[in-house]
Amino acid sequence: MKQCYLLLATVLMSLLVSAQNSCESALAVTAGTYTVPGIDGTPPPTICAGNTDPVTHAEWYIYTPGQDCMVTITTDLQENLGGDTEFGVLTGSCGNLTCLLGVDDGGVLGSGFLASATFEATAGTTYYIAFDNKWNSGGFIFQLTEQAIIPPGTPPVTFTDVPISTNTGDMRYCIVDANGDYLDDIVMVNTDNIHFLYQQPNGAPFTEAVVPATITNTPSWSIAAGDLDRNGYNDFVFGGGSGPSFMIANDDGTAYSEITDEHYIFCQRTNFIDINNDGNLDIFVCHDVDSNVYFLGNGSNNALEYHKGGLGNHPQGGNYGSVWVDYDNDGDPDLFIAKCRGGQTTANIDELHRNEGNGLFTDVSVMSNMADPIQTWSSAWNDFDNDGDMDVLVGASSDANGMHKLMRNNGDGTFTDVTAGSGWDENSSLNIEYLTYDFDNDGFADVLDGGHHIMRNNGDMTFTPFSVPFIPGPCGDLNNDGFIDVQNGSDIYYSNGNSNHWLKLTLEGTVSNINGIGARVEIYGSWGKQIRDVRSGEGFRFMHSLNVHFGIGEATIIDSVYIKWPSGAIDYIYTPEIDQVLHVVEGSHPYPSGIQSISGADINIYPNPASGHLYLEHDAALQLKIARIYALNGKLIQHQKLNGDVIDIHDLPAGSYLLKLEDAKQKTYQFHFVKIQ
Repeated sequence: MKQCYLLLATVLMSLLVSAQNSCESALAVTAGTYTVPGIDGTPPPTICAGNTDPVTHAEWYIYTPGQDCMVTITTDLQENLGGDTEFGVLTGSCGNLTCLLGVDDGGVLGSGFLASATFEATAGTTYYIAFDNKWNSGGFIFQLTEQAIIPPGTPPVTFTDVPISTNTGDMRYCIVDANGDYLDDIVMVNTDNIHFLYQQPNGAPFTEAVVPATITNTPSWSIAAGDLDRNGYNDFVFGGGSGPSFMIANDDGTAYSEITDEHYIFCQRTNFIDINNDGNLDIFVCHDVDSNVYFLGNGSNNALEYHKGGLGNHPQGGNYGSVWVDYDNDGDPDLFIAKCRGGQTTANIDELHRNEGNGLFTDVSVMSNMADPIQTWSSAWNDFDNDGDMDVLVGASSDANGMHKLMRNNGDGTFTDVTAGSGWDENSSLNIEYLTYDFDNDGFADVLDGGHHIMRNNGDMTFTPFSVPFIPGPCGDLNNDGFIDVQNGSDIYYSNGNSNHWLKLTLEGTVSNINGIGARVEIYGSWGKQIRDVRSGEGFRFMHSLNVHFGIGEATIIDSVYIKWPSGAIDYIYTPEIDQVLHVVEGSHPYPSGIQSISGADINIYPNPASGHLYLEHDAALQLKIARIYALNGKLIQHQKLNGDVIDIHDLPAGSYLLKLEDAKQKTYQFHFVKIQ
């Protein structure tokens, strides 16, 4: 099957033209962005969206692809915020039209009343697009994009749409455990209640609860979750245009009390994070029109101390999408802010703030090569090349200051632009949400963009799109099968899975915050190393699961799991079972110290984990002669005579190993250690 290739300039060109007023005089369009000044033409013979109310006018476009393509038509654009659109796509001739599809609502911007649809278009077939005045006759902008069709059988994972019949009203959404059982639930916020769908074990249907609540600031811009008071039930922060509302769960999760703040904050992205590393969660809020603010918690649900500045101080704001990510691998969370502001103001320059570990942060945007004027509302951070540090896709919401950038972490505090040839340079979709998960469980983190695509990670910092029937929404495992599902409004798109294996972790902090937010999780195996950070609040708007998800492809053994908690404590699990949910309580699997007592003397191996050399520290009278290194399955990997107290491990692949030391009397001493890149 032929593929459809686009010239970027053609896709992104804004064509300010008027639509024609009848089917016979429909305006021919190709891939691009178009302005509809108003709806005053002849209505279609049938309303494809299925509404029965009369439609009196429409505007008409005609589209004929030159090659087979996946086509997306959308009004779900920032410029249309507050609007309400409806359209149909029809085939045939003007005297004999048949509905192909109709779309009313389903967008993610604003109220969700904007419309978007994706369909497979056949080369040479004529498609009529009719925007009707069902809801209003005002003008708006729409975008038509094309993407190559993935040949049948090649999508690595597919999804099944299951409606949520109980979802009504203008709600905001998140996926997170809401009742303390570590299963992902659906949380929907209305103007006067919080609506829960609780996931049940073993695939049983959701149970439903509607909890009345006084909500001063609904989450018109963002929602985040975390357990502020450590009572086992997650609390919420709702980011509204006039300020945040903190919704605190009672001791059995059946009611919520609201705390508001008297300061004016135009809230954008919100996050739960332990900023000062005192073991208690804090709340960070992006301020659209001023310096950012944060609230320090002390473990009590009514003690949130307001602070302003120090974490993004531009007086004009422009702060949209905050992500807390340990980009420099020093064990504490740093802050990246995706910035968006029109015009030439410096408020549109992205910012990266390095956590110095003492309550202070340094703006390293320029020195790290992350200062960029892309108009972006969110970024997707993950270790896309599995080399042990976090890379980032900075996703464009507008093409005014350039398109997406894929930035590879160099491991030295700097990033390199590797967009060219990555597949992102050919991705013309624009959106406020970019999310990263291993959707196909192949061991490489993918990215969900706004153009009905998952950009599949090929493992070499290149990405290939495959089409999906949804756009970004809250993500989690809603049937506990180890594959990531996606919610779009009134629909759950359940992953149908595949034969790839997986591991999911649920964390329970003791000294650290109870959610483990800010923890770094690493797994080792035949693939080498994978890493994840536990984050509350990614993308721009939604809240996603706090559970940690890894795909491992066809591998059947995980050598080890390594968890570094915000407190500095380390838990280490050897050869866990695959395809399971592993619950880890902080301190329940203490990391081996590398010290073994020997007749009053000690042997210490350090550092552990190690990258190049292991060093031995022991009593001078102890004569160590031989070192043997084994894989955890017992296979001998390395054997060497010791001429000193250094063991070279440069050539070992990343993973977990067993070290056996032999002394002059042929007595052996055994240790576990981890090799990192």
